[in-house]
Amino acid sequence: MRVIFNEGLKAVADDLDHMARDVRDAIRLAGEALLHQDLDAAQTVIDNDASIDDLSTRIMDQCVELLARQNPVATDLRVIVSTMRLATTFERMGDLARHIAESARRTSPELAGSAESGAPQFAKMQQFLDITGGRLVDMLADRDTAIAEQIIRDDDQLDDLHLKIMQYADSAEWEGTNEQLINVVLIARFMERLGDHAVSAARRVVFIVSGFDPTKTPSRDEGTDID
Repeated sequence: MRVIFNEGLKAVADDLDHMARDVRDAIRLAGEALLHQDLDAAQTVIDNDASIDDLSTRIMDQCVELLARQNPVATDLRVIVSTMRLATTFERMGDLARHIAESARRTSPELAGSAESGAPQFAKMQQFLDITGGRLVDMLADRDTAIAEQIIRDDDQLDDLHLKIMQYADSAEWEGTNEQLINVVLIARFMERLGDHAVSAARRVVFIVSGFDPTKTPSRDEGTDID
């Protein structure tokens, strides 16, 4: 019975690792679409989001089956429940990358003007997210709490970059159109939320390893569809 349970956990863990890699790639390609008006990259992110959703659904189904058939307790229960939470977090990150890609595709070349208006900060945010995406993959593969803690600790940097973009968009220095302003505000928010969800995933890994209960889970933005 234990052998079957371990095989089930291994299958779920493999799917979750796959999901993390897909999210990492989606974040990178969404950045290419945003910063370089790469419509092919944007379309790839949009098309591949369905596979991320499918992985999330499969992980959920596998976890529910393990809960129903194996009745796990203690550490095993913690791992399964946390895996479900991680799948949900990664699915939302995939959605956010898709939102960025859709914005880039829908408004290009108009978006180029707005992106260039905040180009230094957007580029820094994307660089941060590319690094974070790689860290997520490594953290999950090795259940590495040191990487998890680094993700949590470094998130303030992304928040600061987001704040600078918001301040610039609300300042007299802004010279773009209203449409560009909306694009800047939304995309910056999508990117900031990616960082928040990375923190949520990192805290969940710490919980899996140590049993310490995470204290920061991103909440839904009230009145919006931004998870």
